[in-house]
Amino acid sequence: MKSSEYVARTELDVSAEDLYGWHARPGAFERLAPPWQNLEVVRQEGGISDGSVLEFKVKQGPIAMTWEAHHDQHVEGRQFRDVQHRGPFSHWAHVHKFEDLGGGRSALDDRVEYRLPMGPLGKLFGGWATRRFLDQMFDFRHRRTMDDVMRHKKYEDRPRQRVAITGSTGLVGTALSSFLTTGGHDVLPVVRRDAQEGQIYWRPSESEIDAAGFEGLDAVVHLAGENVAGKRWSAAQKARVMESRRQGTRLLSEALAGLERKPRVLLSASAVGIYGDRGEDLLTEDSELGDLFLSDVCKAWEEETKAAEAAGIRVVHLRIGLVMTAKGGVLGKVLMLFKLGGGGKLGSGKQYMSWVALDDVVGAIHHALFDEEMRGPVNVVGPAPVTNAVWTKTLGKVLGRPTFAPAPAFALRAALGRQMADEVLLAGQRVLPKRLEEAGFSFSYPTLESSLRHTLGK
Repeated sequence: MKSSEYVARTELDVSAEDLYGWHARPGAFERLAPPWQNLEVVRQEGGISDGSVLEFKVKQGPIAMTWEAHHDQHVEGRQFRDVQHRGPFSHWAHVHKFEDLGGGRSALDDRVEYRLPMGPLGKLFGGWATRRFLDQMFDFRHRRTMDDVMRHKKYEDRPRQRVAITGSTGLVGTALSSFLTTGGHDVLPVVRRDAQEGQIYWRPSESEIDAAGFEGLDAVVHLAGENVAGKRWSAAQKARVMESRRQGTRLLSEALAGLERKPRVLLSASAVGIYGDRGEDLLTEDSELGDLFLSDVCKAWEEETKAAEAAGIRVVHLRIGLVMTAKGGVLGKVLMLFKLGGGGKLGSGKQYMSWVALDDVVGAIHHALFDEEMRGPVNVVGPAPVTNAVWTKTLGKVLGRPTFAPAPAFALRAALGRQMADEVLLAGQRVLPKRLEEAGFSFSYPTLESSLRHTLGK
């Protein structure tokens, strides 16, 4: 049976050499994997050169399918091919080409030959769905590739950085790590287990840290901390949340302050919850802070960086909003409910949600890494916060599902406890990214709908 062919081509304002380099570096597959597909890398041997192997699992609910691809036809700086050895297709051969268009411009050209299983019957019943799958996947891949290489190009004249990241396996940390490595930077995860080569050990709960591992680094990104919504709030859980932020940040900050060769910058996560429940007030980095438990957690989190700041390290407090990605966070938690048509507003729906696309969080951290004028609090949020009612309606629109199943405030309080429900789900902040915009940061996804369509493949 004859193979079908699929072609996706995008022209970019970067050289073919830079485009190839992005694909050849560690983290490229992770950056290219669509967030709505539940992928897990099982084995990765080599990069994109002939003979290298990539094996990953694709999970759909309880079903996991293994895909094993081998690379060949590698031409340095110009192309490589991956061929399926195990997977859902009868045949799959994907050629990645990087064409030099001259004048510092290039074309990304993806060509796939594929055959579905079950011959003509498979093509009859699965042909349309496969084309739609390929359209969604390559639209996402080309958009993310373009965004990433253009962000890296902005600072191409600056030396590549050596960056340590706490919380590197979390939602933001994972995305940031792969983004930085595809840009040629070195990432050193800060881990609680025994550190391997290229990692740094710490155990905040025991006040243990390998301070020498940070010596001579360019930057540290601090993202680690107890999940504030991971468990129902008891007095003990609230204490754990507070102390995880304070103890870890203090330990890290004091270790960095004592180094002989200190990093230039400490980028430390915080959250927009620092502003409390503020109704329709427009909030910037200069606004008054709140007095809720989450506000106090964020204030303590930021306060514990004082040692690093006093030692001359540039400190940036990343006040991150609700991160939009299908891989997790608030969207990941409610996505299946909304897909089933059971989504609806929370309480009155009038509380503001200061959302931000995951790619823009990564981009903002990258910007803050290089912008020497940026210090102190920085709101990492999209430029157009919306109410929960609008957020709900927009998600329903993108998914093509009704949103007529509201969750009353009393039900949320019964399920989570009054304080947790009131602060996490029913409180709102209408936060603007004033300092990011003043610094010339450009959002890839400035509207909620564009952010949701990108991460959901819609």
